[in-house]
Amino acid sequence: MEEQINERLSQVQIWKRIFLMLLFAVVITLVRWIAWIPILLQLFFLLVSGEKNRHILSFGRGLAIYDYHLLLYLTFATDVLPFPFSPWNLSAELKYPDEN
Repeated sequence: MEEQINERLSQVQIWKRIFLMLLFAVVITLVRWIAWIPILLQLFFLLVSGEKNRHILSFGRGLAIYDYHLLLYLTFATDVLPFPFSPWNLSAELKYPDEN
Protein backbone atom coordinates (compact mmCIF):
# COMPACT_ATOMS: atom_id res chain seq x y z
CA MET A 1 0.00 0.00 0.00
CA GLU A 2 2.75 2.45 0.94
CA GLU A 3 4.59 1.50 -2.22
CA GLN A 4 1.57 2.49 -4.35
CA ILE A 5 1.23 5.80 -2.54
CA ASN A 6 4.94 6.54 -2.97
CA GLU A 7 4.67 5.68 -6.66
CA ARG A 8 1.73 8.06 -7.12
CA LEU A 9 3.52 10.81 -5.21
CA SER A 10 6.47 10.54 -7.57
CA GLN A 11 4.31 11.19 -10.65
CA VAL A 12 4.78 14.67 -12.12
CA GLN A 13 1.16 14.77 -13.34
CA ILE A 14 -0.18 14.65 -9.79
CA TRP A 15 2.06 17.48 -8.62
CA LYS A 16 1.15 19.52 -11.68
CA ARG A 17 -2.55 19.01 -10.89
CA ILE A 18 -2.01 20.00 -7.24
CA PHE A 19 -0.17 23.17 -8.27
CA LEU A 20 -2.85 24.11 -10.79
CA MET A 21 -5.61 23.44 -8.27
CA LEU A 22 -3.94 25.78 -5.76
CA LEU A 23 -3.56 28.41 -8.47
CA PHE A 24 -7.18 28.08 -9.57
CA ALA A 25 -8.37 28.14 -5.94
CA VAL A 26 -6.85 31.63 -5.72
CA VAL A 27 -8.29 32.59 -9.12
CA ILE A 28 -11.83 31.48 -8.19
CA THR A 29 -11.63 33.62 -5.04
CA LEU A 30 -10.63 36.63 -7.15
CA VAL A 31 -13.38 35.89 -9.69
CA ARG A 32 -15.99 35.86 -6.96
CA TRP A 33 -14.75 39.20 -5.63
CA ILE A 34 -14.73 40.65 -9.16
CA ALA A 35 -18.30 39.37 -9.63
CA TRP A 36 -19.46 42.08 -7.23
CA ILE A 37 -18.58 44.72 -9.85
CA PRO A 38 -21.26 43.69 -12.39
CA ILE A 39 -23.68 42.92 -9.55
CA LEU A 40 -23.47 46.43 -8.14
CA LEU A 41 -23.26 48.13 -11.55
CA GLN A 42 -26.30 46.24 -12.79
CA LEU A 43 -28.22 47.21 -9.68
CA PHE A 44 -27.25 50.85 -10.22
CA PHE A 45 -28.33 50.78 -13.88
CA LEU A 46 -31.59 49.11 -12.95
CA LEU A 47 -32.35 51.77 -10.36
CA VAL A 48 -31.41 54.66 -12.67
CA SER A 49 -32.81 53.51 -16.01
CA GLY A 50 -35.24 50.77 -15.05
CA GLU A 51 -33.49 48.36 -17.45
CA LYS A 52 -30.58 45.95 -17.36
CA ASN A 53 -27.40 46.95 -19.18
CA ARG A 54 -26.72 44.29 -21.83
CA HIS A 55 -22.93 44.80 -21.74
CA ILE A 56 -22.77 44.29 -17.99
CA LEU A 57 -25.13 41.33 -18.36
CA SER A 58 -22.81 39.75 -20.92
CA PHE A 59 -19.76 40.32 -18.72
CA GLY A 60 -21.52 38.85 -15.67
CA ARG A 61 -22.65 35.82 -17.64
CA GLY A 62 -19.11 35.20 -18.90
CA LEU A 63 -17.74 35.50 -15.38
CA ALA A 64 -20.34 33.03 -14.06
CA ILE A 65 -19.53 30.52 -16.80
CA TYR A 66 -15.81 30.85 -16.05
CA ASP A 67 -16.52 30.29 -12.35
CA TYR A 68 -18.40 27.12 -13.31
CA HIS A 69 -15.43 25.88 -15.36
CA LEU A 70 -13.11 26.54 -12.42
CA LEU A 71 -15.38 24.55 -10.11
CA LEU A 72 -15.54 21.66 -12.56
CA TYR A 73 -11.76 21.53 -12.68
CA LEU A 74 -11.31 21.88 -8.91
CA THR A 75 -13.79 19.07 -8.21
CA PHE A 76 -12.17 16.75 -10.79
CA ALA A 77 -15.32 16.81 -12.93
CA THR A 78 -13.20 17.83 -15.93
CA ASP A 79 -9.57 17.70 -16.93
CA VAL A 80 -9.98 20.60 -19.35
CA LEU A 81 -7.88 23.44 -18.00
CA PRO A 82 -9.71 26.75 -17.54
CA PHE A 83 -8.58 30.08 -19.00
CA PRO A 84 -5.70 31.14 -19.47
CA PHE A 85 -4.70 27.60 -20.47
CA SER A 86 -7.65 27.32 -22.84
CA PRO A 87 -9.74 29.90 -24.70
CA TRP A 88 -12.04 32.09 -22.56
CA ASN A 89 -15.18 31.04 -24.46
CA LEU A 90 -14.37 27.33 -24.10
CA SER A 91 -16.05 27.40 -20.68
CA ALA A 92 -19.42 28.08 -22.32
CA GLU A 93 -19.07 24.92 -24.42
CA LEU A 94 -18.47 22.56 -21.49
CA LYS A 95 -21.11 19.92 -21.07
CA TYR A 96 -22.18 18.17 -17.89
CA PRO A 97 -19.50 15.55 -17.30
CA ASP A 98 -20.26 11.87 -17.91
CA GLU A 99 -20.34 9.61 -14.90
CA ASN A 100 -18.08 6.96 -16.45
